[in-house]
Amino acid sequence: MSNYKITVGIEVHVELKTRNKVFSEVLNDTTAPVNTLVNEIDLGYPGTLPSLNENVINYGILTSLALNCTVTKHMHFDRKNYFYPDLPKGYQITQLNTPIGTNGYITLNSGKKIGIRELHIEEDTAKSLHQDNKTFLNFNRAGVPLLEIVSSPDINSKEEAGEYLEKLKELLLYLEVSDCKMEEGSMRADVNVSISKTNDLGCRIELKNIGSIHEIKDAIEQEALRQEQILSNNGTLKEQTRKYDASKKETILLRNKEVGNDYRYFKEPDLPYVDITDEQIETIRKKLVLLPDERRKIYLSKGIIPINVEKIIKNKEYSDYLNNFIDTDLDFKVASNLLLGDISSYLNKELISFSSLSLDKERFKSLVDSLSSKKISSKILKEILSSYLTTTDSIDTILKSKGINLNDNLSDLEAIIKQVIIDNNEAVLDYHNGKEKAFQYLIGMTMKQTKSSFSPQAVKDTLKKLLDN
Repeated sequence: MSNYKITVGIEVHVELKTRNKVFSEVLNDTTAPVNTLVNEIDLGYPGTLPSLNENVINYGILTSLALNCTVTKHMHFDRKNYFYPDLPKGYQITQLNTPIGTNGYITLNSGKKIGIRELHIEEDTAKSLHQDNKTFLNFNRAGVPLLEIVSSPDINSKEEAGEYLEKLKELLLYLEVSDCKMEEGSMRADVNVSISKTNDLGCRIELKNIGSIHEIKDAIEQEALRQEQILSNNGTLKEQTRKYDASKKETILLRNKEVGNDYRYFKEPDLPYVDITDEQIETIRKKLVLLPDERRKIYLSKGIIPINVEKIIKNKEYSDYLNNFIDTDLDFKVASNLLLGDISSYLNKELISFSSLSLDKERFKSLVDSLSSKKISSKILKEILSSYLTTTDSIDTILKSKGINLNDNLSDLEAIIKQVIIDNNEAVLDYHNGKEKAFQYLIGMTMKQTKSSFSPQAVKDTLKKLLDN
């Protein structure tokens, strides 16, 4: 794509995790048996009136604030009129002219800001289920609250598109407004792709029904190549809606956009205007959690290696737990290794969750401090971890119960190390010839002889002193 500039805009639909639907009291649970959670309002029966779910507004404000948007304080809903089998009312209640959030942005790792043009509330349609030559409808999804998040055309590569979507998904998960499961349809994206040799936007092609962020990146690449090939052969592009076939790695025409869609928007007559106060906005702002990018900066400053930072961010439970120690002298590097290593292994083995552990702040810090100070080795940790996580006993009590004695008599240690040096003369020569592995080997032999009764740091310091002398 050296001769063409790619421009991408993305519209993301996110199902909200409110208890009820947006305009009816029906439970919001798309996993329930087919067509069991639907009522007259969802189906648009004559004479029924929608009633706005206040929690949807609150979720919209919260998300708008997290996306750096301006919250619209005086807004209304609109009717978008069209006929389709999954829309029994013949119209969708949405927001056209007064979206709840406008003019926000997401910042990529490069520092580039991808604009958020608007964020608006609307109701979902029924879910179409295709089987053989038939289509079935599940109206459990009809009326589920959606946030549509529309980016500005600021994305210029498939990599930027992927990062934008990952950061958006991550942020929504931390806000706990949606589960963002793309494979189940609770987060869906339509992608608009155009190419041009100038700063003007090219012909916009819409890509729909793409199942994952990885496939969205592939679809952008393939569509851009398709457009380049047409333009390079003096062809003309027309606005179209296409889908992506991952197996063939190509986009396929769904329909041409011959004329503009006439949705005959007008203000929803059955819902009043919504006024949002400054007090309401500030109350919700106080509920904003520490967001992922802020956490990244803190963890990196605390010495956690980048790969562990990303793993911690992906596990919000671990991240929330670590945040309890931000203002303490906890060794975050050791703490992250402990959480992602031995503790995770224990949880996976026992098939339990981290929240089920009675590991309070004091006990966790005590364990981290013991590892950081080399009071206990990684080998000893494996021997005592299960007991430490399932009892309230101290480390010293557990060590004693298991017959593990941490010897602090350095005279005894020196005697053992001197014998190790005598018995491993070749390794001693290798050490003096600058071979680091020889030193590690001698540490291992010493730990074996002491049966790990001395701390690793004491062994290392004493061994080095005797070798250098």
